[in-house]
Order: sequence, then C-alpha cells, then structure tokens
Amino acid sequence: MGRPKIARKSTWVDMTAFVDVAFLLLSFFILTTKFKPPEAVSVVTPNSVSSKAAEELDQCLVTLSPDGKVYLSYSEEERKIQVVDDLNKRLNLQLTPDEVKKAGKAEFFATPLSQLKSFLNLPKEEMAKGSSMPGIPCKDSTSNELTEWIASTTTVFLGEKLNLMVKGDKDATYPVFKNVIDAFKKSDQLKFKIITNQEPLPLNSPAAETAAKKAKGGAAE
Repeated sequence: MGRPKIARKSTWVDMTAFVDVAFLLLSFFILTTKFKPPEAVSVVTPNSVSSKAAEELDQCLVTLSPDGKVYLSYSEEERKIQVVDDLNKRLNLQLTPDEVKKAGKAEFFATPLSQLKSFLNLPKEEMAKGSSMPGIPCKDSTSNELTEWIASTTTVFLGEKLNLMVKGDKDATYPVFKNVIDAFKKSDQLKFKIITNQEPLPLNSPAAETAAKKAKGGAAE
C-alpha cells in the first residue's frame, strides 16, 4: 500500500510587523543622531601613534590655523553662554542678555573681544565662516586675549571636569602655540590634550611589542 501524499502548502509570513519595527528604529536613529559640528577652519594635524580617543563632552577646544589664527569652541551650548556671560560681567563688554544667549548658537569664537558684540549679531551662516574671521588675538604676552577666555572657562568649569584640548595645524608656528600654552598657565590649566592624526606603531619598536603583548593577553582571556 502506497504512502498517502501530504498536500504541500506554501509558507507565508506576515512581514508587516517587521517593516513597522524597521521604520521605528530608522526614525529613532535619525531623530537622536547628533551630527558633528563644522570645524572652525580646516587643519592638517601632525601624526602620532596615540590611540586614545578625545573626550566629546565638557570640551574646550583651541584650534590653530596654518596662518596663526586662534579659534575657540565648546562642546555644549550652555557652556558657550556661561563663558560669554562671565566675560561680559568681568570685562564690561556691554552685551545685552539676548546677545549673550546668541553665543550658544556660535560654532566657535574667532574675534577680538572688542568685536564680540558685532560677531554675536551676525547671521548664523556668517558666524560659521571661520576662514574670514580674524581669530582671537594671541600674538604675545601683551596682546593675548585667549587668557581672558581661558580665565572665564576656568570659572565656569570650577569644580567640574574640563577637557582642555589643542588642535593645531602641522604648519602652525611655535610662537603661537607657546602663547596658547601661556594662556593656559595663567589660569593654572596645566593639563591639556593635543589632537593628532593617528598612525600605526613602527614595527619592532618597544611600543609595538608592548601593544602586541597586551593584545595576546586579551585574546587569551
């Protein structure tokens, strides 16, 4: 007697729920993604073998352009407002409360303090044109307005963690870099990080051998 044949039925899966979940996830990532803000000016950083990532929060970044201009930026909008408010009160810059609030929309600061008022009243598109800005004066000890910015930054971050960083073009001159460091020292900011372009460790170097041993140890665990 032959075996009875079982009727074949096509398999059908309702994908509606999967499509809904996919769109929900896509919408979530689009709405919560924080895009990287535009840089004050394009710089080519020197190379180093450091692999430690820069902190993204509580950041105060000083950027040095190839032509010696100095730019200053903060990672949080609130910090920008607080720093400009402290400058306004200490130095009597005669900024209105509305102008102080506008500091939160600035991607970076790159003007002398005497021009800060007019800078804050520029359209946001104009404020973002770093190459056309004169930069923060940082020529020598008698004309180093970065000192005032760092002093206010220190006041704002008092008792909190401050990630002070320097990002300089490889063609930036040493005197400008020295003046930046002098501005840090006047506010007792002796710890800072230099942002560089990562490169691989030289083969057969002690650092490469140490990194290889650590990698093997981690794999063994």
